[in-house]
Amino acid sequence: MDSKASSLLFIAFLCLISTSTAFNITRILAQYPEFASFNDLLSQSGLAQEMNSRQTITVLALDNGSIDGLSGRPLDIAKRILSAHVILDYYDQIKLSKLQKASTIVTTLYQASGVAEERQGFLNISRTAEGIKFGSAMKGAPLSASLVKSVYSQPYNISVLQVSEPIETPGIENMAPPPPPGTAAVPKKTPAPAPSTKTPPAAPPTAKTPAKSPAKSPSKAPAPSKEGPSTPPAPSEGPSTPTEAPAEGPVADEAPAVAPAKAASSRMHVAGATVVIGLFACIMGF
Repeated sequence: MDSKASSLLFIAFLCLISTSTAFNITRILAQYPEFASFNDLLSQSGLAQEMNSRQTITVLALDNGSIDGLSGRPLDIAKRILSAHVILDYYDQIKLSKLQKASTIVTTLYQASGVAEERQGFLNISRTAEGIKFGSAMKGAPLSASLVKSVYSQPYNISVLQVSEPIETPGIENMAPPPPPGTAAVPKKTPAPAPSTKTPPAAPPTAKTPAKSPAKSPSKAPAPSKEGPSTPPAPSEGPSTPTEAPAEGPVADEAPAVAPAKAASSRMHVAGATVVIGLFACIMGF
């Protein structure tokens, strides 16, 4: 019982590994030296890792002589072109020979990238008098690549088919790289500051209103000046109070002068009274 249980666990483990990594495109192509340049370009661009994460694909491979034109291009452009050579379905020579339609549209890995425009992410597989041909599903694109042979197949996970030349996809080389996810929310946020910049212009009206209030205050200032002349007593009273104030000053100064005058007169009265009394006393004595 223990041996059976352990064997079942081992089989389950193998099944788990096989489902998680159905194939390795780098190891498969390493067996064929004529596809060494194609294999290297898949690894350098990171496309091999994306292909290995899939469960079912068909690779339209290019030999060393056919891929020379892609080797000199920028790596991101080469990746776009090669991703259009990976069909997200299983096709081998048998399945291709049994196609019912003259033309079949299939989906590629480039379509799954989310940056394809119009029908750039689709391929057209056509049965012609010259054999099976491949071309872009874009309008007016030529069927330039021909099926050469089957290189490798692992039904129904991966099939590697050799094609005669790269598949031309109109516009794929002129596309700008997709922006990172953070830059599509920054452009929408950019208009938001615009209202904030417009709010400062609203402030000048408020600044002008205080400017008008001071303008009115000076206009009111002359009003009292008009009332001044209309009420002349106010200015007359003004001088009256100052005249009284100085009047007290001189009075205080004259007080000592008045005091001696009164003292002199009183002395004169006393002297006169004394003289009168003296005369009266003399008269009474006689």
